[in-house]
Amino acid sequence: MEKLKQVLSPEEIQEKVKELAEKIENDFKGEPLVFIGTLKGAFIFLADLVRNVKNSPVEIDFIRAKSYGMSDTSSEEVIITKDVELSLEGKNVILVEDIVDTGITLKFLKEHLKLHNPKVVKICALIDKKERRKEEVELDYVGFVIEKGFLVGYGLDFAEKYRYLPGVYEIIK
Repeated sequence: MEKLKQVLSPEEIQEKVKELAEKIENDFKGEPLVFIGTLKGAFIFLADLVRNVKNSPVEIDFIRAKSYGMSDTSSEEVIITKDVELSLEGKNVILVEDIVDTGITLKFLKEHLKLHNPKVVKICALIDKKERRKEEVELDYVGFVIEKGFLVGYGLDFAEKYRYLPGVYEIIK
């Protein structure tokens, strides 16, 4: 069993999620929003985020992508394994990501969503971790910047474990 060290408490996360929802609403001033969560990691963050949106009509969809490579390294080739099902034409789209690491998949997803002709695509990430960044991608809403470490909890996993934890933890070797 891995040792875990808490990095973000559930209370810190919930406070930040409320702030992010308020910023998004202030930017869009009550306009309808489509939140698209990246599977699997963003589902908990997405659920909490949209529950904190009080003054804008909200639609929700999901997208899933896979980058193939050896073990923990990416081949930098990304494919969509589950695409959005809602029409995004002319809509305000918020792509919701749990963690931005290399930036490769997120940059690909943003460009892919633009092909659906939305009014705008903005990115909301719970965690920006630049340690392994290979592609620069503009993040419009960021909860936390964490420099390094292998993180789990609040949707983040290690071999499908730990997603259910209410906080974010670093795996200590």
